[in-house]
Amino acid sequence: MTNAQIPDKPALEGLEQKWDRNWSAAGTYLFDRDAATAKGRAGVFSVDTPPPTASGSLHIGHVFSYTHTDVKVRFERMSGKTVFYPMGWDDNGLPTERRVQNYYGVRCDTSLPYDPDFTPPFRGDAKSLKPADQVPISRRNFIALCEELTLEDEKQFEDLFRKLGLSVDWTQTYRTISDDTIRTSQLAFLRNLERGEAYQAMAPTLWDIDFRSAIAQAELEDRDQQASYHRVAFAKTDGSGDIHIETTRPELLPACVALVANPDDERYQPYFGKTVRTPLFDVEVPVLAHPLAQQDKGTGIAMICTFGDVTDIIWWRELDLPNRTILGKDGRVLADAPDAIETDTARAAYAELAGKTVFSAKKRVVELLGESGALLEVSKPFTHPVKFYEKGDRPLEIVSTRQWYLRNGARDAELRDKLIEMGRGMGWHPDFMRVRYENWTNGLTGDWLVSRQRFFGVPIPVWYALDENGERDYDRVLTPDVSRLPVDPTTDVPDGYTEDQRGVPGGFDAEKDIFDTWATSSLTPQLAGGWQRDDELWDLVAPFDVRPQGQDIIRTWLFSTMVRSVLEDGRAPWTDAAISGFIVDPDRKKMSKSKGNVVTPADILDAHGTDAVRYWAASSRLGADAAFDPQNPTQVKIGRRLAIKVLNAAKFVLSFPVPSGARVTRTLDASMLATLDHVVRDATKAFESFDHARALEITEAFFWTFCDDYLELVKERAYDRSDAGQASAALALRLALSTLLRLLAPILSFAAEEAWSWFEDGSVHTASWPEPLGIEGDPAVLRTVGEALIAVRRAKTEAKASQKTAVSSLTISGPAEAIAAVRSAEGDLAAVGRIADVSYADGDALTVTDIVLAPQEV
Repeated sequence: MTNAQIPDKPALEGLEQKWDRNWSAAGTYLFDRDAATAKGRAGVFSVDTPPPTASGSLHIGHVFSYTHTDVKVRFERMSGKTVFYPMGWDDNGLPTERRVQNYYGVRCDTSLPYDPDFTPPFRGDAKSLKPADQVPISRRNFIALCEELTLEDEKQFEDLFRKLGLSVDWTQTYRTISDDTIRTSQLAFLRNLERGEAYQAMAPTLWDIDFRSAIAQAELEDRDQQASYHRVAFAKTDGSGDIHIETTRPELLPACVALVANPDDERYQPYFGKTVRTPLFDVEVPVLAHPLAQQDKGTGIAMICTFGDVTDIIWWRELDLPNRTILGKDGRVLADAPDAIETDTARAAYAELAGKTVFSAKKRVVELLGESGALLEVSKPFTHPVKFYEKGDRPLEIVSTRQWYLRNGARDAELRDKLIEMGRGMGWHPDFMRVRYENWTNGLTGDWLVSRQRFFGVPIPVWYALDENGERDYDRVLTPDVSRLPVDPTTDVPDGYTEDQRGVPGGFDAEKDIFDTWATSSLTPQLAGGWQRDDELWDLVAPFDVRPQGQDIIRTWLFSTMVRSVLEDGRAPWTDAAISGFIVDPDRKKMSKSKGNVVTPADILDAHGTDAVRYWAASSRLGADAAFDPQNPTQVKIGRRLAIKVLNAAKFVLSFPVPSGARVTRTLDASMLATLDHVVRDATKAFESFDHARALEITEAFFWTFCDDYLELVKERAYDRSDAGQASAALALRLALSTLLRLLAPILSFAAEEAWSWFEDGSVHTASWPEPLGIEGDPAVLRTVGEALIAVRRAKTEAKASQKTAVSSLTISGPAEAIAAVRSAEGDLAAVGRIADVSYADGDALTVTDIVLAPQEV
């Protein structure tokens, strides 16, 4: 838009829709492939943008962190880089399935056939339904509903991101469930498998009984739950008495495989290597030593069950104990007792538990223990942390399942050291976030569990040969040729087989599991950058320049992406990581859906305008938490005031035409521009260092000085075309406006574009980043003359006189350099202050005294 008409009353309302349309029509933010090719990799700035989970609504935290990224992107674009700024949608996984169940009132039943005419019973009002009341549908019908709902969510997300002014190239988008994505994810896995980095094993697995799926370590969170200690007597096998243990999980007594105490605990050293018998189930188990046993917890000796918690898994593995799992994938006690339970009485006791939930089984075991006399005491209830799936509603159980794993350095010191080394070679903003990455990497207890027993996701691309009995031969894993990808093993057939051999002896069986969503999201650089699909693009953008994200997913998204990149390419996937802080409520509590204190951004954007919200976000440094009070968003209001002032100041400046051949000749004008040069240098350095908050702080401070002091000081001269200094003022104002709009454009994207369109061609967002003008001047002049002007205004205010009241005389005192500065702009000061006579005197500091106001007209 060239020299658009300046409105009589500039306003922020409507700018978002206006400029989004214009930017889309002009292709302002499109990735220029030809320009990128001409510049080479050094001329490209590529962003591994976080793909939001398309299973609900965006919240104010998205606005916060995505604005941080966009501010940096806009700066790099204006600095001459060809920007690759894609957007992805993370639409597969458990959250999507849960949303589909709650939205449509359905659940997946893999035994059912596809119904091409199926119509869901609800659309948006089924959350209160119990699982048993949800309509069972086929896997194919269920996936179709997942795709339908995520597409609708993605449209809403894009609309909000456009309103937020994200300068994303909307032609460069991807979904984590598309054919291209499935191909990339499956290809990366097959390469991991070929190199021995992927493997499967039968092992204890953290299991969510509602989602009926394995859960990885990175997806865990602790929640406080009530429990009680049950003191239980184990009889010594030699008949010499009892050993007392305390447990919160008495229902796992049938799964007990040992007792364990600390090797330094003198109370139990005499019993190490001996055995006891479990109450009720009469199984002989050893008493063993392990340093993880806590001497000061309970009685100092614990029972090891397969499996009560993560520590049980460690003890089981390191002490080489048997597996007596009694819980099934539905969270109920299995029908068949472990082989070690042999006596009729013990089997009868177990039969009373079979089929019960954990809660019911615990109640019955406690009753049986009480009847037997083995229950000595039950403590008062207390709270303790229990493992949950971060999106689940019930505590996790541990069951034994066969799963797929990816090596992540937990059991490979060389790989772990490589991951640490790659992290240290990156730039972290702020730097302390690197420590969180290293702590997570060093604290891993097992390899990355990547398989899930769900429906909507990327299929694991393998089959299994069946032996003569129709059993899977796990040593004969069948994989597809990469040219066939993507594949779905449940419908596709492995090479060398036919469909009629599916599930029959000597034939094949499909892997029905899908990948954990992070196993695909860990490939976002590859998905967006054309890895193994567009080699030229990949070479232009990889490794990416920045990974922006929240601090809470360093352990998941950042770490997993690093793992995939190091395994595949031996390098970090980005040069820098920009980590945003949390949004907290007025009580400084983190905003989250589970706490019910999340703020949706649409109303805030409507009420205050996008630039105001972007200002609030950009005011916070990376890594710092930001408080947000939707009832009184002070910082947002300050941002709105600034955006409106930008429009009004631009209109005022543009009211002064710049004569042909104008030059900056006045000291005050030169000093203002010299001051602005310092602002440009400092703001540029801050933006380059990912410190957008500092860049805003520097620029905003100057902008208000420019408006409150400089504009006031020169407006009389700028209006007066007969004044020899008019051209100097008009030119200085125009140069400053051009520079300020470009400095503010990354943050106040709409107001800056609107004002720019009033006097410049093209978009401010593709204009060059400002360079220092190099006009010689002393920045102290503007500051000193501004202080004098403020003193004059203050005197008039205290006298309750109009600012237009004339000043008959005044005295300005100060050091020689301050007096010289004022004298150099005396005409401007006198004009705006209506000052008739100025006297000067020596002094230690600049002061304005002896102000005599002319009589005011009645």
